[in-house]
Parts: sequence; C-alpha cells; structure tokens
Amino acid sequence: MVDLANDWGEQLMMDIYDSQRTMRHMRKLAMQRGVVAILDVGSSKIAALVLRFDGSGPIGEEGEIGSLAGQSGFRVIGAATTRSRGVRFGEIHAIQETERAIRTALQAAQKMAGIRVDHVIACFAGAEPRSYGLDARVELEGQSVSEQDVARVLASCDVPDYGEGREVLHAQPVNFSLDHRTGLSDPRGQLGNALSVDLHMLTVDAAAIQHLAHCIKRCDLELAGVASSAYVSGISTLVEDEQELGAACIDMGGGATGVSIFIKKHMIYADSVAMGGDHVTSDISMGLQVPMSVAERIKTFYGGVVATGMDDREKIEIGGDTGDYEHDRRTASRAELIGIMRPRVEEILEEVRARLDAAGFDHLPSQQIVLTGGGSQIPGLDGLASKILGQQVRLGRPLRVHGLPQAATGPSFSSAVGLALFAAHPQDEWWDFDIPADRYPARSLKRAVKWFRDNW
Repeated sequence: MVDLANDWGEQLMMDIYDSQRTMRHMRKLAMQRGVVAILDVGSSKIAALVLRFDGSGPIGEEGEIGSLAGQSGFRVIGAATTRSRGVRFGEIHAIQETERAIRTALQAAQKMAGIRVDHVIACFAGAEPRSYGLDARVELEGQSVSEQDVARVLASCDVPDYGEGREVLHAQPVNFSLDHRTGLSDPRGQLGNALSVDLHMLTVDAAAIQHLAHCIKRCDLELAGVASSAYVSGISTLVEDEQELGAACIDMGGGATGVSIFIKKHMIYADSVAMGGDHVTSDISMGLQVPMSVAERIKTFYGGVVATGMDDREKIEIGGDTGDYEHDRRTASRAELIGIMRPRVEEILEEVRARLDAAGFDHLPSQQIVLTGGGSQIPGLDGLASKILGQQVRLGRPLRVHGLPQAATGPSFSSAVGLALFAAHPQDEWWDFDIPADRYPARSLKRAVKWFRDNW
C-alpha cells in the first residue's frame, strides 16, 4: 500500500512538472514567433494585451533559463478590456460566459494589433493560494556547481502534504547557499563543497487552473503560462528597492484581494482574501436600494472612507427610472455613503492584516506596503490602510511599458502589466531545470502522500 502511495505521489508531481514544462515550451514557441497575448481574468473586468518582442536580445538558448535567458524587450501593440462574466471571487464559475468574455477581449486586442495570436499567458486571483517554504542541501559531485547540481538540490526538497485537488502554481528558488556563503541568486559555476537552497512553493485549487485552461482551449488558443495575480501585481508595482528590502503588495480587485510579500527580489509569500471592490458596491446597492450599476457609478464618483464636516451637507442624487417621481428624486448625503463603504473596506484591510501577521511580515527589515488594483482608488484608502496595517503605505501604479495605451496605465492594470513583465523576464522555477526522473523523489514525497495512505 505504501508503494502504491509513493507511486501515486511521484506520478502527481511528474504530471505537474510535465504540464509546466509543456507551457514553458509553448512560451518559447510564442517568443520565437514574436507575439504573445496576455490575459488577466478578473472578477470585474477581463484585460487582454498583445505583446510584440522586438528581437533586440537573444531569445534564450537551450539550457538558459529564467533571468539568465536574456529575453528581449517587448512592446504592447494591442490592448482591450471587457466586463467580466462568469467569474466570482477571482475564480471561474460559468465556463461559457467566461469563454465569451475572454474571446471578446482577445479579439479586440488582436484587431488593434492587426495580428493573430496563438499563445496566451494568463493570470487569476483567488483559488485559495497557500505558501510553503522548502529547503534542501546536497554535496557537490564536482568542484564547481553545475546545472545538474542545482537540479539535484531542488529535487531533494521535502514536498509538504498539500492535499488532494491542489496544484503547484509557482516553485521558485529564492536563495542559494554554497558552504558558508548565503544570499546567492545563481550559484552555477561557483566553487564549493555543499549546495543548499530555500524554495518558495505556491499551491492553488487545481480546478481553477483546469477551468482557465479549458476556457482558453475553447477559444482555439494555447496556454503558454499561468501565474498568480498577487505575484505579477507585485512585479509591476513594487520598485526595485522595495522588492530587495522587503515589501507587501495588496492588489484590491473586484472579487478578491491578493496579498504578496517580496524580499531579495523574490516572492516569499502569497495569499488571497475573498473580498474586493464588488463587495463594497454590493453594500451600497443594498444600503441605498439601487441597482448594482447605479451603486458602482455612485461609488466611483462620490465614494470615500474618511468623512469630513462638509460631507453631511453634500447631497448625492441617487436617481432611478422606476416611474415613481418621489422615489426617483431621492438623495443621500456623502457622509451616509461613506458610512456604508467604510465598514466593508475596514473588514478587507483587517483580513489583509491577519494574513501579513501570519506570514511574519513584521520581521522583515523594511515593511513598506503598496496598495494597487481597481479597488485601491477609493479616496482616503491609503490613510485608513496605514492606521489598520500600521506600516508605511503608498498607492502603486504599474510600471510604464512601451506601447501601453494611457487608458491601461492605472492601478487596475497592475496584474496585466506585471504578467507582461513575467512573460518577458521569467524567474527561474523548479521545472526550468531538467530534473532526472530517477532523482524524482518518492522518498521526499513521503509527507505529500500521507493523506492517501490515511484514506486508502
């Protein structure tokens, strides 16, 4: 029975490894062709970008990986957004509706670019992300560190029991140590006797990835990569010093709020809160008894979280088209609107605070917090966040990239821009190394298959 469990666990990891390797191969084909589509599948909007790689740098020879691959620069040649359908809390709930929305956004972006795209790299929020810290140590077979040594030490990591129905989304080595020297980003070619690695692994609900892949397949496209929105938002909004010294990115989307922590230019923790801007809109809709579309407009034009003396006197026309004259002429004070919005925003921030505390964020040398995403545009949010989170807080916009339309430079496009940067300059991941099959660890999967033996 134990052998069966070990065989099953080994097969599970090899399947994940193979699927990621397949997507990596697709990404390589897309970059050789010179164009790839970026797809941010959110709860309130679906954003699509078409990237053209200019060929100013090498695409990456066989064996070159991650940041060492010398990926060329890129330019955005097409961009489009559409209202999201069938997505709740960052996860796909209605395949056909989501497929239509994805098709609409991608067709509009391709039309603007004037070119057909075959490969898509996508990101999503939600899916109950869980972070794990793994480590391993091996003796070197030669004097200098080879690619095979890096593969061996990664294969030696003890994989935790992350349960049935989950899949590894990211598995990134965040630190290498060679003998007594630590903090190495790439140890290959260096001399030493023993190599150690610290690895960050992020798992998500497998169904979320499967639904996304199925939607994209039904659009006659190939999935060339998938990433966590929390991760790519951090890439695009945290400046270099923040990524190096330690910072958290809070991506407030429509249906989910992503939390990611970076240090030494690597993500070391990610999580998600199943609440976002749509929940604030829903509260306004119920509080003022108006449709969601009207509540969204009121939130956008008049919303806030900090009341002043003027807000009691400032009246907002709620409007309506019921035909009832008195009902359609209703007004509400801005103070009343803030009183509806603030409790929900505080609840979201309290949940974020709990995630940061659980991750040990207060032990980092720097505790900068960057708020981004469409939900971060509520006036006064940064002040409220600094009170609840108790740290330095700033509002973040994505980095400017070549060809990005002005309309796509706001905080709500942080994930899409970050995904473009992720596509062009990927960090090394577990599956970027050719780990020999015989090294693949029935022994190091003993915890990963414990639940299987317990429930056999």
